[in-house]
Amino acid sequence: MITLTSEIRANCRHERAKKFGKSDSGAQRYRCLDCGKTWVDSTRTLDGMRVGLDKAEQIVNCMMEGMGVRSTARLAGVANDTVLGLLVLIGGRCKVFTEQALVNVKVKEVQADEIWSYVGCKERTRVKNSRSNRDCGDRYCYVGMERTTKLALTWHLGPRDAGETATFVTKLVQACHGGKLQITTDGWMPYKREIREQLPRADFGMLIKLFRNPGNSGTYSPGQIISVKRKPIQGNPSYEAMCTSHVERHNLSMRMKLRRFTRLTNGFSRKLENHAAALGLYFAHYNWVQKHGAHKTTPAVASGVAEKPWTVRELIDETMGFKPPRPKTAFERFLDTIPDEEPPR
Repeated sequence: MITLTSEIRANCRHERAKKFGKSDSGAQRYRCLDCGKTWVDSTRTLDGMRVGLDKAEQIVNCMMEGMGVRSTARLAGVANDTVLGLLVLIGGRCKVFTEQALVNVKVKEVQADEIWSYVGCKERTRVKNSRSNRDCGDRYCYVGMERTTKLALTWHLGPRDAGETATFVTKLVQACHGGKLQITTDGWMPYKREIREQLPRADFGMLIKLFRNPGNSGTYSPGQIISVKRKPIQGNPSYEAMCTSHVERHNLSMRMKLRRFTRLTNGFSRKLENHAAALGLYFAHYNWVQKHGAHKTTPAVASGVAEKPWTVRELIDETMGFKPPRPKTAFERFLDTIPDEEPPR
């Protein structure tokens, strides 16, 4: 008889268990002596999912190469819901892991930018149908990247407004070491106030691009660039280092690696939770697993955060203990909309 601790038990709340043969793949199977439930070792890592670690690794590799949910399910021989469940599980863990692992990283030059996507429907359709923007509509992924190591320091998903920009800058402050650094953003005006307030010692500059016919919203691509202006905002930023080309090139990688960001397809996210989980998985994979062509290793190794590149299996194992908070129910979200005090009459 084997006594399993609460950390190892995956399928039940009881302590007593014994070996119960092996699965078709050769994994050791266990059986609870109290309730009769059975499981294999991989269910400990995958929170009770019986898909197996080899299959989970294959699913993650497929999704990180730009494949959609249905294509991944067909190649892996699993159901669509299995792919989505695994995405939410591992992606949620990776999001929490990245936020805790990338703290006080020494950086010299930081670039910030936003990339557009949408959940459920586009903003114009959401407004037309009078739907709330809580779970659908346009969403922007704010990205802060270190120029030399290509490390994605932090990211934030939300609408493109002043409040979400402030949240992103707060995350960026936590990720960066308090030493001297230079930060460059695009011409989004809320950056000016937030970086001045939260990074008063940083050398801050803006790269402002002027486009021809900027009001034309009928095409995906922006208009022709007329001019590019580098504008110092704070401190003494280097004129040559005021650049956002590296983070914008990273945005292209996101478009190619994430099916949900590919334009002119029906691969968009239907749920905000799935969209955030896909981003969490992508940034952990980008920083710790995928080797960058500029320095032939992962950004985490290049910045000193990790000692060696990880495999997808190691990423799944290392993030096992980082559980995201339980999402709020519809009733809890409704309670959040109720004001604490009655409005004056």
